[in-house]
Amino acid sequence: MVWFETILVLLTALSGLVWLLDKLFLAKRRAAAAGPLDEAKEPLLVDYSKAFFPVLALVLGLRSFVAEPFRIPSSSMMPTLLIGDFILVNKFAYGLRLPINNRKFVEIGEPARGDVVVFRPPHHPREDWIKRVIGVPGDRIGYHDHKVSVNGQVLPYRVEGVYTGVGQGIGETGDTRLTEGLPGRPHFVLEREFSVADGDWTVPAGHYFVMGDNRGNSEDSRFWGFLPEANLRGKAFMVWMNFDTSADRWVDVSRIGTRIP
Repeated sequence: MVWFETILVLLTALSGLVWLLDKLFLAKRRAAAAGPLDEAKEPLLVDYSKAFFPVLALVLGLRSFVAEPFRIPSSSMMPTLLIGDFILVNKFAYGLRLPINNRKFVEIGEPARGDVVVFRPPHHPREDWIKRVIGVPGDRIGYHDHKVSVNGQVLPYRVEGVYTGVGQGIGETGDTRLTEGLPGRPHFVLEREFSVADGDWTVPAGHYFVMGDNRGNSEDSRFWGFLPEANLRGKAFMVWMNFDTSADRWVDVSRIGTRIP
């Protein structure tokens, strides 16, 4: 959420500036004006700034450079991630980035095939989306008759049965649940009777090809093209909470602590 990040940065900067000005100039002036026997009373703004700045700075640092929470709002990553899942995203896996403008200033790593990534799509730059990396720079990706191919090799698939959705994801009931054998990163996908957005793509330098695990209900690189590296926000790695008021159990405790494959 860009607006939350912007507000957090502004509040941190404002409280820090007030605290610094008071430390360097204002506190001395108050002490001089109060006299040797009187106690100089801090203004309410200074008192609040000194109290909140360390907290705000800590939260900003953790969200920007360590881990940030996100909520899954759609069914595009089912069955891996459900509507109502709250996930943690590693913010340093692909390099350290400045808040708000997302500009990278420290190189650390790059996405690998199979990583589940949070990003800002080129056509909705103020929104955070989540998909799985299927193709890295230089890869040739194909999608035909429900099957993905990488560099000419069709991925193996194993049918696991018919999927039963819960809560807000109940509309996916009846889809086929399969294991997709992405080398080193097998994961579940959902498939419908009809195939959508068949085609072939070659991933250019500095970009990635991403797809949702819910192949019949995901707006991804098959529709809007390649994901620029500059739009990455981080790597999703764990579900820390699930809350869905449409489900029989609003909180599914079995999903807490689930690792994202």
